Amino acid sequence: MVAGSGTKSDPWQLHTAPGTSAYTMYRDETADPPTLVCQVGTTTLRYHLRAVDDLHAWLREQGDWVPLGAADEKKAAADGTVEAWGRAEDNPVGGWYGLRNGYRGRFGMYLPPLLEALGLVELTHDARNNQVRAR
Repeated sequence: MVAGSGTKSDPWQLHTAPGTSAYTMYRDETADPPTLVCQVGTTTLRYHLRAVDDLHAWLREQGDWVPLGAADEKKAAADGTVEAWGRAEDNPVGGWYGLRNGYRGRFGMYLPPLLEALGLVELTHDARNNQVRAR
């Protein structure tokens, strides 16, 4: 179970898959488009809110473990990873789920722990090369 209710005043309290970094996320359904706001220290990242349902559906289609493959926006994402899908032209939003130019990457870092906290996926918690699969 996750701490927080996912609102701005009570954000979800999360940790990256290796457990090395804490961050918060909350839903902003009044934004256009509706947004997931991710606060990592002083950095704010924004993703399409629909990423939660879309990523879960994609992981169910994969049927097995998928590497996270987290990468910054300016770095290429490894094929077949959550990160690559989060910026692929054939995903449901037709490209980047990240909404803030210059900070659109790291989808594979910050979305899977939220899905795990919401009970939608299983996530490995190794020091490196973590993977995720749908429940």
